[in-house]
Amino acid sequence: MIQNRQACLRKLADKHVRPIQLVAPRPENPPRSKSPLFSPKHGDGLKFTFDISLPGKRSSRKSPNPRKIEVIHDFQESRSCVAYSVDGDDSPDLLKRHVMRELIETERIYVEELLAVLLGYRAEMDNPTLSGLLPPILHSKRDVLFGNMPEIYNFHSRRLEGCLEAPERVGACFLQRKESFQMYECYCQNKPRSESLWRQFSDCSFFQECQKKLEHKLGLDSYLLKPIQRLTKYQLLIKELLKYSSDCEGTSELQGALTAMLDLLKSVNDSMHQISITGYKGDICELGRVLMQGSFSVWISHKRGPTRMKELARFKPMQRHLFLYERALLLCKRREEHGDGIDKTPSYSFKHCLKMTAVGITENIKGDVRKFEIWYSGREEVYVVQAPSVEVKMAWLNELRKILTHQQKLKEQKDVNSFV
Repeated sequence: MIQNRQACLRKLADKHVRPIQLVAPRPENPPRSKSPLFSPKHGDGLKFTFDISLPGKRSSRKSPNPRKIEVIHDFQESRSCVAYSVDGDDSPDLLKRHVMRELIETERIYVEELLAVLLGYRAEMDNPTLSGLLPPILHSKRDVLFGNMPEIYNFHSRRLEGCLEAPERVGACFLQRKESFQMYECYCQNKPRSESLWRQFSDCSFFQECQKKLEHKLGLDSYLLKPIQRLTKYQLLIKELLKYSSDCEGTSELQGALTAMLDLLKSVNDSMHQISITGYKGDICELGRVLMQGSFSVWISHKRGPTRMKELARFKPMQRHLFLYERALLLCKRREEHGDGIDKTPSYSFKHCLKMTAVGITENIKGDVRKFEIWYSGREEVYVVQAPSVEVKMAWLNELRKILTHQQKLKEQKDVNSFV
């Protein structure tokens, strides 16, 4: 009787929660992924699948509507997914715990993979027994190939396990480390140089020997892509936690963490475009952090010319890519994409630089709700800008207002100090 009872209990336990299934990467080589320029849609080009079957309350028949959450993820040389299957009540707490386990387990794997790359490739460059297999030029290009991966590893080695039993602390954990996540911006900016170096030396026997020792099915380039893949996945997992955390402790922190991660992805995307600017003579770092970037139709008039706005509207607009920095606004012309196939990347030829200390704005122009005006040096130059949509226009105006308001406060404070 005891044995029969134990068998029944085991069956019930097996039905309640089935274990996570980890699908191994395929050994074949799918097409190469795109260059890591993030599109405006955060996480575009990445796919993770969470398959959660929820039959509902105890029933003898299967539910016709299983819950399925699917997020796109495209590995460079692999495919993977994680599937959950849960029987029983549709419990938000249970689903939240599954997302937490996914967050913590993938974080642990991510840290281990970074360490494997740093020890199995980067450190091996100093190994005398392998020095003959390594082209001399690569000895001085280690920081180009791996970027600031050691810094990222040190940052992530402090793990999130403590949040498993207290999911409400996840949001606060991300918010506390928000500034440190900016190190990913440096990694992504270096990635095109790293990819170029890899393409030159990917057939090097040194890399093949290291891969063999590590018993990796995928090459080094796949692992160099891991930080970018990981960065895009955080906001997906935080969204899932928010879905099952309404009116719970820590919800506001989770929402703040999601906003921070989305802002970071936007910042990375903007900075990736910035590195393609050509022709700017000064030090672009002196302009501060890039806040926004995008393509617009632009008309230009000068104070010394007789052109009026009605006449200006008849002229064909110029297509310009605008980069808004903390201290300046750059107007560039987007050039033809260079490269082959899916590795094409845009370049931006510098045309004008407007210092924010001499900029003013007119928010509305009669005749088109998408247009606004940027004037420079007391209307010495006037730029009529047409945004692709009203939403884009309002986003730019909000950011411009913030900069101009901050400058006004600094000027007032300076006047007060000089008077005192």
